[in-house]
Amino acid sequence: MQLNINGQNRTSTAAPDTPLLWVLRDELNLTGTKFGCGVAACGACTVHVNGQAVRSCVMPISAVAQQKVHTIESLGTPEQLHPLQAAWIAEQVPQCGYCQSGMLMAAAALLDKTPHPSDADIDAAMTNLCRCGTYQRVRAAIHRAANTNTHTNNKPSLTAQKGGAA
Repeated sequence: MQLNINGQNRTSTAAPDTPLLWVLRDELNLTGTKFGCGVAACGACTVHVNGQAVRSCVMPISAVAQQKVHTIESLGTPEQLHPLQAAWIAEQVPQCGYCQSGMLMAAAALLDKTPHPSDADIDAAMTNLCRCGTYQRVRAAIHRAANTNTHTNNKPSLTAQKGGAA
């Protein structure tokens, strides 16, 4: 099956009903996307499919064969952090860090859709679970990233950056 992952065409030999998470981690060695619950409840496995945040643990690869998939590995680079990554560091969001790739991907999808979200927008979009309870810092980091010129004025959305549908 042909997949478009982080702007690259990739081939998977997995069965069509295999969850995207396992293809990403086990076949394509993109281990930034984490397994948490396996039932789409926690959000550790969040990736973007055509710019929408989805839970990859329950998404069969057959459903994404003609779609553009982006993982945490496409969010930024060590040389040029995505504004959310910089905000995450500035607000000291991570504690154990396990949920953070999913949190960042959910937050990126939110900012792509709503560049200046309210607290209510953030609360509605951020359904990911964090065992360490960093929700207030997550909210502060999203507001910080939303207020940076690099996200809203100078840097296109993740989807537009990586050749996806905006």
